[in-house]
Amino acid sequence: MAKKRQAKLGNPFVYQGYEGPKYFCDRTEETENVISALKNGRNLTLISPRKIGKTGLISHSFHQIKKENKDAICIYVDIFPTKNLQEFVESLGRAVIEDALEREKSFAAKVLDFFKGLRPTITPDLLTGMPTVSVSVVPVQTEYTLKSIFSHLNDLNKPVYLAIDEFQQIADYPEKGTEAMLRSYIQHIHHVRFIFSGSKKHLMEEMFCAPNRPFYQSTQLMSLEPLHEEIYYDFARRFFEAKKGVLSQQVFHDIYQRFNGYTWYVQAILNRLYEQEKKVETEQQAAEAILFHINTMAPHYLALTSFLTPNQFSLLKAIALADCVQQPLGNEFIKRYDLPSASSVKAALAVLTDKDMVYLTPEGYIVYDRFLSLWLKRI
Repeated sequence: MAKKRQAKLGNPFVYQGYEGPKYFCDRTEETENVISALKNGRNLTLISPRKIGKTGLISHSFHQIKKENKDAICIYVDIFPTKNLQEFVESLGRAVIEDALEREKSFAAKVLDFFKGLRPTITPDLLTGMPTVSVSVVPVQTEYTLKSIFSHLNDLNKPVYLAIDEFQQIADYPEKGTEAMLRSYIQHIHHVRFIFSGSKKHLMEEMFCAPNRPFYQSTQLMSLEPLHEEIYYDFARRFFEAKKGVLSQQVFHDIYQRFNGYTWYVQAILNRLYEQEKKVETEQQAAEAILFHINTMAPHYLALTSFLTPNQFSLLKAIALADCVQQPLGNEFIKRYDLPSASSVKAALAVLTDKDMVYLTPEGYIVYDRFLSLWLKRI
């Protein structure tokens, strides 16, 4: 996890990483629940869509744990980019070694020697000079190396907390039995507590709630909802007032509602407003801040959508225009947006969902990236 910076931030609205409790809004109850589960020997499954703040909650919980106990070891690894078991082990090994480097350089040498199967390399970053770790695993030693990593963490004689983000990725690994193997290793580790977090609700719930899956009923389940609007507004307005400025409650309400309270988007807009404005009192100011982010992302969105077929792009744009679609295969929706047959829409929807471009909420299908949705509406 990112280290807490002591210097005061120039802009308090952080939407990349974690900068300490001063810049973290609320989540008091959720933080207490996370810490209580871990400290009382319960592994935790945290499920929420992306951009709502689960990584921030994990970072904040780990910060509080380490504040109370300096010996506690808190490790975070995001496995979203991994495609197979070997890449999973490499990501996990790199996170463990980087944590060791941060805590105690002399201890890191022992870690490197212990994980001979990882073949780690430590080199200085060209810009910062700080040590960076690259790891590769001998394919035939993947399972052995994974077991040795868990054994090492279990034998540290310190409280160890390991968060594995986007855990649902392991369900797509080509290696058969990955879930069962991980479960068999983890159930014998008594001195390490785990947070398994994920953004694909149906996959995570199936992994941890289906009786025929290895992780069935092995953890405490927890979901994450958007921050309470009133609490969030009080948090935000205080930063504007601290620089003798104003943040209109109505403007904040409009921003919050437009993005359904999803923290990343609200923080991104507030960050821009704090940078550009002293008094935020009009809808036009918020609109300009939103447009700034959309224009910034436009080249990325052009590249992203260029890989879609015409049917996939048409469906994506139609969902964006509709905001939320309960029945994407219904005749009314198809006719309204001049889409092809229901079978073609079904095929396109499967691809967009698999690519995480479209997400199924309890209310219906939405475009996952809210800025992308607004960009699609504008074109």
